Amino acid sequence: MHGPAMSGWLLVALCGVTSAYCLLRMRSGPRQERPVARGEALMGLGMAVMAVPAAVFAPPQWSGAVYVVVFGAAALRALWWVRGGVRGGLLGSHHLHHLVGSVAMVYMAVAMAAPGAGGHGAHGAQAGGVPLLTGVLLAYYAVYVLRVGARLIPVPVVATSGGTVSWGARPELALACRLSMALGMLTMLLTL
Repeated sequence: MHGPAMSGWLLVALCGVTSAYCLLRMRSGPRQERPVARGEALMGLGMAVMAVPAAVFAPPQWSGAVYVVVFGAAALRALWWVRGGVRGGLLGSHHLHHLVGSVAMVYMAVAMAAPGAGGHGAHGAQAGGVPLLTGVLLAYYAVYVLRVGARLIPVPVVATSGGTVSWGARPELALACRLSMALGMLTMLLTL
């Protein structure tokens, strides 16, 4: 995104560390949560790359197309999971959230490539995106941040048979991961 360099680097660090933790959760977390962790790792990595300050690294013109393809495919996968019967409960809501996040990433990639945003252009998008769609996404992520933040406080820690909990299976860290990525998405949408 095209904000101040310091906030860009802080966002890169936040999203990069979050993505790395999600990869750890994908390997050592509970089996049923691995698809969720995989989607969150992809989202965190994409957000980290997208947040690199433009003054340091000017993305090539084709980078927007790469974002659209990667996150378009992630959106289709999330839509497939939501439609295919993983409804309700933790996994259904996370796949729906990943669908919204992937669509938001596609939207930001198209808006960044629009005329006046330093890119090659996209039909029908303004330089800063469509204000109504940006507002809807901002409202969604603001509510999501408040909801996850409220759930973060009373999380009980469940010990395994060995008495310790692996880093990948800690529910409070997974919630903190989701909260930090939602805050990062809010920041990226605000700088759009």
